Amino acid sequence: MVFSSISFLFFFLPFCLILYHSTSLLPCLRHGKTRFKGTKVSAWDGKKGANAIPLKNGILLFFSLVFYAWGEPVYILLMLFASAVDYGNGLLMERFGTTQRRRGMFLFCSVFINLSVLAFFKYADFVVGTVNGVFHLEIPLPNIALPIGISFFTFQTMSYIVDLYRRQVPVERNYFTYLTYVSMFPQLVAGPIVRFSTVNEELHQRRITLAGFRAGVLRFMQGLFKKVLIANQMGALWEEVRMIASGQASVATCWLGAIAFTLQLYFDFSAYSDMAIGMGWMLGFHFPENFRYPLWAVSVTDFWRKWHISLSTWFRDYVYIPLGGNRCKVARHLFNMLFVWFLTGLWHGASWNFVLWGLYYGLLLALEKYVWGKKLERLPVFFRHVYTMLIVVVGFVLFVFDDMGALGPYLQSMAGFAGNPWLGKEFFWHIQNYGTPLLAALLLAAPFYPWMKKKAGEMGEAGRTLLAGISLCGYMGLLVLATAYLVNDTYNPFLYFRF
Repeated sequence: MVFSSISFLFFFLPFCLILYHSTSLLPCLRHGKTRFKGTKVSAWDGKKGANAIPLKNGILLFFSLVFYAWGEPVYILLMLFASAVDYGNGLLMERFGTTQRRRGMFLFCSVFINLSVLAFFKYADFVVGTVNGVFHLEIPLPNIALPIGISFFTFQTMSYIVDLYRRQVPVERNYFTYLTYVSMFPQLVAGPIVRFSTVNEELHQRRITLAGFRAGVLRFMQGLFKKVLIANQMGALWEEVRMIASGQASVATCWLGAIAFTLQLYFDFSAYSDMAIGMGWMLGFHFPENFRYPLWAVSVTDFWRKWHISLSTWFRDYVYIPLGGNRCKVARHLFNMLFVWFLTGLWHGASWNFVLWGLYYGLLLALEKYVWGKKLERLPVFFRHVYTMLIVVVGFVLFVFDDMGALGPYLQSMAGFAGNPWLGKEFFWHIQNYGTPLLAALLLAAPFYPWMKKKAGEMGEAGRTLLAGISLCGYMGLLVLATAYLVNDTYNPFLYFRF
């Protein structure tokens, strides 16, 4: 089940929210008085309200397990096992971890099991295929199905046990509360990667306001529009370009396809994050931001401060800094960077193109750090932005071609080295057919929306009221349009579900 589906939008999510928030009325019915004050939807204070949080968590856990089981029921057992490993080791660490050495023993056990499970399900075919290719063997591939979201929930459970080892979070003694954290359906299968420290307090006590719920609905709808009306259209454009033989497509068309895929990936993944964050607000949780207009970056370093923030900060805090970070000699720092980016690439998928993609960024970040970074900062912003986008677009070509045999010819066609023309009729045909969503994507990739919100805040009361009315009509119109697209269109993937 995906967020941008009729079954989720009109059945699963409304039913979940109705049951979830109906628990707020139970104390009211019991005591014959309302608990709604002002804009507060639920305020769980004192002994009476404390009983509502476990009930809310139970409803959320039930719907989260149903959500995950919708496509792969058997792999619920894997998620339950991963959760039990870290939960159990956490309790043992708290009970018997009187010294750091003992705590480290439980940490090692937990991390080893987590990484072993991840490696088996995600990389077994990759390792066997690589061994076959290097040694000219014919070992049968295991053909193990990849559990949805395994990379995301594995990193979440590992962050808990590492933070517990560092004494940065308290141990969670209730397994079902911990399982609620791991399995929370808004961000379960494609992030953002939520650390236990981020939501620990809200797992035990949270306050939901009408304003927060309304903001969550709007944020969810923004993500839905980005996904259905932009990401899916850019994906269709990319698929049409990709179907054209590399040698036949013009240079301009190949670049158009690469830009379309870049926009598809950005709007697809950021849309999922928007919807996850929005649903979190509806449920009383505050997940971290995952994107801050990365396609408006002015350097590769700046890009990775704004793209998939929860992943880059995870690798920074749990791999890069423990290795020594940048507080070491240059040679060691270069090793740390390349090793982290090798892992980052491998995390995205069991294929050599992902490894190449990761090392590509590791090398470029090292060059910015030690070679041309200072010179780059002195250039006008426009040239810095063009430089960054050229690197990003080429990088996502590496990212998308898991068939290394097709990667080279496409890059040659982009460079004009394949004997293809620089401009062809098919380029104008694609522009004519996809011009509107392409223009909308380019505009929305820039921070115009925050600028418009800021200007709206500076308007008078009458102006803000008028703008609110226009926005409401716009949201309703876009919702109808998005629903029509979902009913009629079968192309509706979420790209990061495979990770």
